[in-house]
Amino acid sequence: MLGDFTALLWLLKLGAVINVALIASTLALPTPDPHAVVPALVLLGVSAFRCLFPNRYLDDVVFHDTPLSSIFLTRLLATFSEVAYIYQFSYVIRVLNVGHVGWVDALSWVMVAQVVISQGLVWGAIGTRRLGLYFYEELGWVAIFVLCTVASARLYGAADALAEGRTLLQLNLLCALVYLPWQVVNLRALWARARRSEEGPEASPPLTRQLVASCLRRALYEHRRATDAESWGGLLGLSWMAGYWATLVPLWLYSVVRLAGTS
Repeated sequence: MLGDFTALLWLLKLGAVINVALIASTLALPTPDPHAVVPALVLLGVSAFRCLFPNRYLDDVVFHDTPLSSIFLTRLLATFSEVAYIYQFSYVIRVLNVGHVGWVDALSWVMVAQVVISQGLVWGAIGTRRLGLYFYEELGWVAIFVLCTVASARLYGAADALAEGRTLLQLNLLCALVYLPWQVVNLRALWARARRSEEGPEASPPLTRQLVASCLRRALYEHRRATDAESWGGLLGLSWMAGYWATLVPLWLYSVVRLAGTS
């Protein structure tokens, strides 16, 4: 099973069921906060889609040979969902900043700015085939989670009167504890691959409009069906898909929505 991910990719479809159930639960909340709910619904919907039609940008790898597996389409949807859910986190930090600490609010907005920058980097990687940009995109996510952790830790120290707000902050700190060590391993793998991709005279062709157009057409129309573990990034890639699309992140956002209505 570890050499071939066919069964695991089919199992990933259960993540779509989880996301749909979370969407239904979110819509049933009695007093939803739209600033928290709308980003969660966007993320949960896109995550359900990605569980059904998984792909991997690095090698244009897909599980199903269908237009719905398009790298371009998935990245377009992911752009909206990633900006949305980081906005949700930044909004909750500002709501919980009852002491109106200026630098905490500032960090929350820097998180939003950084996620926009990261979107530009990943689109740059897709549009130019320069793998080093994926590394810097993920480095931007490290910055986002560090900022979220610093702001959450500051607020947690003064959260006695925040009721469920303390639980929200604990969730932020706990998820950072899981995510940041994982991302260190991921960054090392991305950096090593980017360095290998730069070897050879044809590794980085000149940046032209023709190159960008060709790469975007490739992302839109071309893909390679594969189920072997290497094509999907091994256990590192599998843990990313399972945690981001099916378990950790969807449950985290749902918990934020539910608790935000009672804090």
